[in-house]
Parts: sequence; structure tokens; C-alpha cells
Amino acid sequence: MIRAMTMEDYEEVYTLWKKIHGFGIRSIDDSREGVERFLKRNPATSVVAVEDGRVVGVILCGHDGRIGSLYHVCVDEGYRRQGIGKAMVVQTMEALKAEGITKVSLIAFAENDIGNAFWNTIGWNKRSDLNYYDFVLNMENIIAFNEQ
Repeated sequence: MIRAMTMEDYEEVYTLWKKIHGFGIRSIDDSREGVERFLKRNPATSVVAVEDGRVVGVILCGHDGRIGSLYHVCVDEGYRRQGIGKAMVVQTMEALKAEGITKVSLIAFAENDIGNAFWNTIGWNKRSDLNYYDFVLNMENIIAFNEQ
């Protein structure tokens, strides 16, 4: 079952994030407070997949009024290749369309072979016509990568 994510899902979502090899978790943005702030700003666009009574997939999804963005897309390794990821993407796209959003982007680490293969398989286009830049405003918002 795919449904909108709520703060009641946070502990299970965070536990899932911690299980995913190579997954990057930010100390501030992915804290309970950070996710709560994100969900308040984007109450209808983030989703979880629930199977066997537990969260097995998640997408944080929001928009700025023009472009939608997908963050932290993941499915528990034991539930992959069952259409859960694609079903979550479809639901987030429908939620974004309902809010008048016509374009969606995401960032996948170059070393994320599984994720990049997934996006290519479901029809997303890798862009080569731009450079991605970021600027860190808060150096305390560090990223820790799961090395499991």
C-alpha cells in the first residue's frame, strides 16, 4: 500500500534510511525536526510504502511552486523489484500534478548504480546540459553515509 507520509512514520522511515547501503543522512535536514518542517511545507506529496505492517519504501517529495523535487527515494532491499519504487514515483507525480507542478527533478549520486538503473528504466532522462552546484549554509548539517 502506498500512502502519504506523516510524522507518525518518522521512526520507521529513519530506520529504513539507516539500512540502505550508501545512503546519505544529513544531521539537521533528516532529523525529526527537519523532516517535520519538510512535511509541513509539503503535506501531500511525500509517500511511504507499507508492506507486512511496516514501512518498506519512502520518497520525500516537495516543490517550490514551479519544479517538484524527489529526495531520499528508497525501498528496503528485501522488497525491491516488486514495483514498489515505481508505484511510489507514480503517486508522487500525481500529487505534484494536483498542485499544478509540470516538471520534476532529482539528484542521484553517480556511484548509485542501482538507483541510476532504476531511473533510466522508468523513463527519466539524465541531463548532461547543466552543472549542479550547492552552497552549505550550515556546516553542522553534515552527511553520514551508511557503509553497511
